Amino acid sequence: MKYIFGIFLLSLFVSSNVVGQAKFKWFDESISFEKRAELLIKEMTLEEKFKQLINNSPAIPRLDVPEYNWWNEALHGVARNGKATIFPQAIGMGATFNPDLIKEMASAISDEGRAKFRISKSIGNRGLYSGLTYWSPNINIFRDPRWGRGQETYGEDPYLTSMIGIAFVKGLQGDDTKYLKSTACAKHFAVHSGPEALRHTFNVNPSKLDLYETYLPAFEALVKEANVQGVMGAYNAVYGDPSCSSSFLLNELLKKEWDFKGYIVSDCGALGDIVNGHKKTKTIEAAAALALKNGVNLNCGWVYNKLPDALKKGYITEQLIDERLKQLFLIRFKLGFFDREESNSFNEISAEVINSEKHKNIAKKVAQQSIVLLKNDKNVLPLDKNIKSLYVTGAFASSSNILIANYYGMSSNLVTVLEGITEKVSLGTSLNYRQGVLPFQENLNPLNWAPQVAKNIDATILVAGISNEIEGEEVDAIASEHKGDRKDLQLPQSQIAYIKEISQVKKGPLILVIGTGSPVSLDEIAPFVDAIVLMWYPGEQGGNAVADVIFGDVAPSGHLPITFPKNVDQLPPFDEYSMKGRTYKYMVKEPMYPFGFGLSYSSVEFNNLKSSTNQIKQGGQFELSVDVENTGNYNYEEVVQLYLVPINGESYLPKYSLKKFERVQLNIGETKEIKFRLTDKDFMQTNFEGEKTLMCEEYGIWISNALPSQRSIKLGSAKPIHTKIKFKKT
Repeated sequence: MKYIFGIFLLSLFVSSNVVGQAKFKWFDESISFEKRAELLIKEMTLEEKFKQLINNSPAIPRLDVPEYNWWNEALHGVARNGKATIFPQAIGMGATFNPDLIKEMASAISDEGRAKFRISKSIGNRGLYSGLTYWSPNINIFRDPRWGRGQETYGEDPYLTSMIGIAFVKGLQGDDTKYLKSTACAKHFAVHSGPEALRHTFNVNPSKLDLYETYLPAFEALVKEANVQGVMGAYNAVYGDPSCSSSFLLNELLKKEWDFKGYIVSDCGALGDIVNGHKKTKTIEAAAALALKNGVNLNCGWVYNKLPDALKKGYITEQLIDERLKQLFLIRFKLGFFDREESNSFNEISAEVINSEKHKNIAKKVAQQSIVLLKNDKNVLPLDKNIKSLYVTGAFASSSNILIANYYGMSSNLVTVLEGITEKVSLGTSLNYRQGVLPFQENLNPLNWAPQVAKNIDATILVAGISNEIEGEEVDAIASEHKGDRKDLQLPQSQIAYIKEISQVKKGPLILVIGTGSPVSLDEIAPFVDAIVLMWYPGEQGGNAVADVIFGDVAPSGHLPITFPKNVDQLPPFDEYSMKGRTYKYMVKEPMYPFGFGLSYSSVEFNNLKSSTNQIKQGGQFELSVDVENTGNYNYEEVVQLYLVPINGESYLPKYSLKKFERVQLNIGETKEIKFRLTDKDFMQTNFEGEKTLMCEEYGIWISNALPSQRSIKLGSAKPIHTKIKFKKT
């Protein structure tokens, strides 16, 4: 009966559309989207226009405009809208160094979104989280590992973030020449990465060098190379102006310099901060007018309810309202909301795609490629599936919460690490499990037999970490004392003590599996374990992916998208936005695990580096090639990374800069030639005055499978290979 009623509602909507198409010119598909948007807006009253500038836009029945809520999330799967495939968290996507796979994953997300959108309409649900305008991805730079929302990003490097972000946006938006499958939204623009407690009042004054070299490149790339349809303004201020009313950010950069044609949305509640947090205006209507004039089309929040007052006081004009509305309705037209169902092939995507076997397999593949092997003493991994006895323990061994991170969907297929291992090992293996320790506090019962189990077991897998209860957005991390951020990088003391206790009594090797969305301080723990497997927040297939890696069905191939410091003492102050001392590019202290690092069960050698020239001039380009050989005993995928290193450069230049990377499949004994093309633009950098210029006349070009540092080599990375390039003065 419910299904029949849903079909009835859908038929009513279709019938209404048919009537609308006959009655109103903006339903005429032979006319351009731009003209149709103009025709529609011309017929709207002022009151109707005002209401369409807020995220929960009401229906306009007399014009056959349906209700629409713009707020939708798809960070690592369709979120907050019921059943959907839960893919690994964004930081794990960064660890894959695989844009092609991330594009495939994002396409799967938008397929599910399209199917769910059609079903939602059929039951009359046009509310929050049921639409196709996704406020993802988060392409802020993970500049400080204490930031609770760093897990939502692709890491600390602007180039890696750009490449993964471009792939994600293209996968979400589709490749149809007329219609968008869904829309992506690059956030949070700009210079935003904590602390969470200060975000509503914080003002950032970055140097022009840091602004253009670190904080802006990914946003520019997504606008220019991915045609991202939305940009979300941040809560914080930049150079004294709230981001959501900054003429510099929204007009000069985004619209004029980068030629952005999409829509700008405020972060939720951010326009209220113009008055209450940043004290930029004295009244709400003045704040509304300032945001509208400087480019914000859509208010997630309530401030635009005061636009009628702003108009009466002469702060804004109806012409400006029409301009901002046009960009919003263009998005809805491009999504096909005013066209016949059969005109848009994306409407043919059926419910069968939602959490399908195909999408679960993609989720597992992303998780597999995101897992980073940090330690493997005496090659204790992979384990034999026919191991006689195995002990699985730890705070998160049977936890599904460790899989899902934040901004998640819902699935009945969450595979914990314990479940994945149970399915992987022989039915004859004596498999034992005890949690043994509480996640964030000491055990209340002083009697605990769990550590003693390891005394007589061939191998122990201990699953530790943190979760979205500890790190996340200020309103969500309910176990955080710092509004979602972390005070230090250590695991909870209860877990540290448990790891040490197990290590003192264990019979066989101790394999530590870490679930986290940010760097964990491992200098205190690493000496007590034989292997460390970093799984991040691996999504619904996380347990299967971890088991695949631990037992050797898949060789680990993830690489760190962010530096793991030894401890918080190696970090500059959290609220300091200068990049000095931050990330692999500017850090002078030796980290625990460098950016780009990741071990595997095989080994690789780099040989025969060739360059088409040793000099380059302005406007020039050249090609490098290198032979990559699998010298180990496992087939696996390696991430080949190319870094520029300035020679005799100024002290403020980055020590290293990732410029290219490629993931390559290598069978045992196989050698492949990898080619990279560089142009003069790869060597240009913004100076402190904001000008692009050549900052160094000679660079080293280093190719490796990790940051080409002594620390990487000491930890087991391949020996890097390098050459030099000079600039020829013209």
